Amino acid sequence: MKGLEIRNLVVKIASRTVIDGLNLEVPAGQVHAIMGPNGTGKSSLSKAIAGHPDYKIASGEVLLDGENIVGKSVDEIARMGFFLSFQYPVDVPGVSIANFIRACLNARQSGGKTVNPVAYYKELYEKMDLLKIDRNFTNRSVNEGFSGGEKKRCDILQMLMLKPKFAVLDEVDSGLDIDALRIVSQGVNSARSPEVGMLLITHYNRLLEYIKPDRIHVLSGGKIVLSGGPELAVELEQKGYDWLK
Repeated sequence: MKGLEIRNLVVKIASRTVIDGLNLEVPAGQVHAIMGPNGTGKSSLSKAIAGHPDYKIASGEVLLDGENIVGKSVDEIARMGFFLSFQYPVDVPGVSIANFIRACLNARQSGGKTVNPVAYYKELYEKMDLLKIDRNFTNRSVNEGFSGGEKKRCDILQMLMLKPKFAVLDEVDSGLDIDALRIVSQGVNSARSPEVGMLLITHYNRLLEYIKPDRIHVLSGGKIVLSGGPELAVELEQKGYDWLK
């Protein structure tokens, strides 16, 4: 299957199980959302998929375009076309946004090739304009001194430039005001295509009013307990999560 497929995934932090037999399919070309209360394993799931060493996959498979990525390094998973937007993007002092993204693109080239500088900056500026990022930001260190909204836009800029096969966006809406949410959502929507799959992790329906998902899944106790269409987000906003128990 093209896209992301998770089979019977069990993830542990030390001796604690945080994902317990989770199954999920997100075909290429679709956007799915995972919702659920705090502490149910949403961010743990994203980090485990990405290969974070603190999140040990005890059993199960994670298939990206049919290839199992469990046991691969973070670098290998990224090179295969996986992208993770962090809930709390980290600062990278001393490394400019332009140099960081170009280094990431060059790392994907074969035979020691590098991206064309003229074409690179042309596309970079186009994506920055779409996200309403001042072009002077190209010389600023990644996320250093950025506001919450600027950090999230910088993350989406990286996604648009790297063009992953599959992207997981972990609470990309947190800390955003209405204008920033609209801009970030516009950037995410511009990346949608029949070849790209996305998984949104969020608490709130407001993000899903801008980025319309194909399916919504509710995570509780480390597993998916309910799935449905976009209307499920409205029901969750009205009822909360207690009724699912």
